[in-house]
Amino acid sequence: MSGYEASAVARVVVGVSGSLGSVMALRRATALARRLGAQLWPVLAWEPPGGDCAARRSPAAGLPVEDWQRLAGQRLASVLEEIFGADGPGVPMRPVVVRGAPGPALVATADREDDVLVVGAGRRGLRRAFAGRVSRHCLAHAVCPVLAVPPSPLQSELLSVHRRCTWHLRVDTRGL
Repeated sequence: MSGYEASAVARVVVGVSGSLGSVMALRRATALARRLGAQLWPVLAWEPPGGDCAARRSPAAGLPVEDWQRLAGQRLASVLEEIFGADGPGVPMRPVVVRGAPGPALVATADREDDVLVVGAGRRGLRRAFAGRVSRHCLAHAVCPVLAVPPSPLQSELLSVHRRCTWHLRVDTRGL
């Protein structure tokens, strides 16, 4: 990213879900937007529970699509408020809620060559084969540069503690 000049990047698009990985990506994207003088576009992608096919088969079974859209917007606003507080990020920001799978929705939003797309890289280790589909999709299909932010070391520690608690194993708190 050091090769970019402030005028070369118009938008920094970042995927936001509220997970620890997306929060790390949002913080990195905010710092990048501030450094480049670009707009920050936090994007929350959503799908109806069970996917679009289930929603088309039985639209009366759940909430109307407008309610899911409203709930997704509230979720994004809540995450942004929690991260930035009332002061905001300190850069021009345009939150976006998109209906669709996260990978394609992020690629469709970051559709300009002068954008930068920031995503959380997902888990590391053996389970990575089943995780990180969003970041892999973005890296494979984006027309702009993609910054994949690795998970926080704290995330692996939290997962380890959670696993040990689930299995009722002792937790060594000396290293925490």
